[in-house]
Amino acid sequence: MEAHSDTSPPSTPSSLEMRESADASKGQGATLDGERGVRLLHSWEEARQRAYDCAQPLPAHAVPLRQGTGRILARDIVALQDMPHYASSAMDGWAVAGSPPWILAEPGQRLVSGQASPIVTGALIPPGAKSVLRSESGQISTDDEGLPVLVLSGQAKPGEPKGGQHIRKAGGEAMAGDLLVQSGTVLNPAQIALAALAGLDELQVLGQPAVTLVFTGDEVISSGLPEPGQVRDTFSPQLDSVVRMLGGSVVGQQRSGDSLAAMVTALEDSVDDPADVVITTGATGRSSADFLRPAIAELGGTMIVDGVAMRPGHPSLLAEFPDGRFLVGLPGNPLAAFMGLLTLGAPLLARLGNRPRPGTLEVACGSPIQPNPGRTRLVPYRLVYGLASPAKFTDSGMLRGLASADGVMLVPPHGAKMGEALPAIPLPWKPPAPPPH
Repeated sequence: MEAHSDTSPPSTPSSLEMRESADASKGQGATLDGERGVRLLHSWEEARQRAYDCAQPLPAHAVPLRQGTGRILARDIVALQDMPHYASSAMDGWAVAGSPPWILAEPGQRLVSGQASPIVTGALIPPGAKSVLRSESGQISTDDEGLPVLVLSGQAKPGEPKGGQHIRKAGGEAMAGDLLVQSGTVLNPAQIALAALAGLDELQVLGQPAVTLVFTGDEVISSGLPEPGQVRDTFSPQLDSVVRMLGGSVVGQQRSGDSLAAMVTALEDSVDDPADVVITTGATGRSSADFLRPAIAELGGTMIVDGVAMRPGHPSLLAEFPDGRFLVGLPGNPLAAFMGLLTLGAPLLARLGNRPRPGTLEVACGSPIQPNPGRTRLVPYRLVYGLASPAKFTDSGMLRGLASADGVMLVPPHGAKMGEALPAIPLPWKPPAPPPH
């Protein structure tokens, strides 16, 4: 056996470690291996928690009603006046007082017993009117002197019109000050319409993070079939939709050239579209062609998560700029980018948007999965007979497996056994499973 002296060079760090000095890792939330002087990647759970804890919820603010759908209500919606605020007709016909026949009065005039005036649905009930006679239940006739009078038609029902019939009473839906929608509600279109009916012009909602998207890669084309060395853009057609599903609001997107100057320009805040979060795709590696980290450094950014011990998506990163904006850097491979977004982007957007940290569910693993020491594996799965069966086509650059997946299960570094309970991440575009009957 060959002997090794104490002066032999240190062993090469594994692919889960990044060489940096202790000084460079200060304040970065890294774990430092004192013997080897290397910074270890954050575990998946650590990275996700840091992404949630690094931010503070955005303050509540007012928005016009048309912008309220999907927002979280910060202040109760109450009726500003009675709803409806006046007595109105529920039918086209005549407002009447007393019994037939009725002498016709001028519209809007106070009615006395034996008088009627034409009215349409929604119109103000004139003073003195006791009920509304439907148009099909009445007809114009003449009295003994040949003057026009309103009488019941052959279609009138016995006893029609009854007192108060076909009159929408003031305050019939709500009285002024009544609670209509409670704070904390995610607003739907019907609730927005109710707020308008209640007399509101705007609503107080919890903050929602504004997001800009920056796509990188000179080899990326946006349409047509790519030539060798080119790839189709898989991000711009869908990333803004996924961000909205995760609680963000995309206010701008652009493509950056593969240079440091172009990247710095793309990451600078926009006066026209100020953002709380910048999400980038690609350039998260450490090659000479990857400029994201140097651009962050040039803009004075601080790393919060610089790589995650997971597969795929381990180069994902999270940083904060001096102006308070956050940056989520996603790898260029599409499946890896989705996993980075679910790991770092989802909790950050939830925190800024005043939402709880995204939870996990539990699934039973549908087949044995081999160990991957040091890394959590994020495995898209399909539910087959109640078991989470790992999907096919789940390499870092593939999307076919994710497109048909029911969720993403988290396989620990030591692997998993058939039937073992594993945590899983719900996919934002998959509706929750209905409860069992």
